[in-house]
Amino acid sequence: MPMYRILHKEALSEVNKLMVISAPEVARKAQPGQFVIVRTDERGERIPLTIADYDREAGTVTIIFQEVGKSTMQMGTMEPGDSFATFVGPLGHPTEIALYGTVVCVGGGVGIAPIYPIARALKEAGNTVISIIGARTRALLFWEERMRAVSDELIVCTDDGSYGRKGVVTEPLKEILDARMPEIARVWAIGPAVMMKFVAKTTLPYRVPTIVSLNTIMIDGTGMCGGCRVLLEDGARFVCVDGPEFDAHQVDWDNLLARQQFYREEEQLAVQEWKRQRHACALDSINP
Repeated sequence: MPMYRILHKEALSEVNKLMVISAPEVARKAQPGQFVIVRTDERGERIPLTIADYDREAGTVTIIFQEVGKSTMQMGTMEPGDSFATFVGPLGHPTEIALYGTVVCVGGGVGIAPIYPIARALKEAGNTVISIIGARTRALLFWEERMRAVSDELIVCTDDGSYGRKGVVTEPLKEILDARMPEIARVWAIGPAVMMKFVAKTTLPYRVPTIVSLNTIMIDGTGMCGGCRVLLEDGARFVCVDGPEFDAHQVDWDNLLARQQFYREEEQLAVQEWKRQRHACALDSINP
């Protein structure tokens, strides 16, 4: 049985963690836009994560995740030398990389991680790449230099103005579209669903093809459970097998945002129980 060992771990912020995993078979076939499903242990939840980077020669895959629920918090306690029970991938359709001309790549929050290999591949294909990355505050920004290295122009935003330009990513995006249409051939956006929704609203009047990568509720990753269903204008699709990338102007964003709230109460209860058990175990370890 393969051992998906953690070779390197880095805290990008208080909640964002980076891990480099030994996964030669996944690294060998991974492409920009694809994802993996991981489990911390045999009883663990299946967690979908978009691939942030890969090294075919070293046989490694880089993942970046945000500690927002019980399973990602538990994953955050793992250290180099620990191994994942399963690390399945690459899954989903890769990004369609071609020579489009001038493109814009927008990454919000932890979405900066998966937009990076896309921007890199687009640059390698000969495109002029304008990148916009943003986060709520400076502490949540990461990979600025990596993004700068694969972009012809990089704009950095923070909601609170603690670094770069104050404001949300759609503001410089609209300015670029106003100034450089019809030069802009395509836009990619990855981040929180509400961010991608407003990117779609921003680009729609300009009729610029806009691609988003959706991170929905997902269970099996094979299209059988239906948990990752997303509504498009021409019907339902499954993110795990039909995506994860979709035409942003076709997505029913209100339905997607509502579905993401389905298990919010259960998620909060799971976090509380996990923290309670960890606290109890810590006390047990120091009491005679």
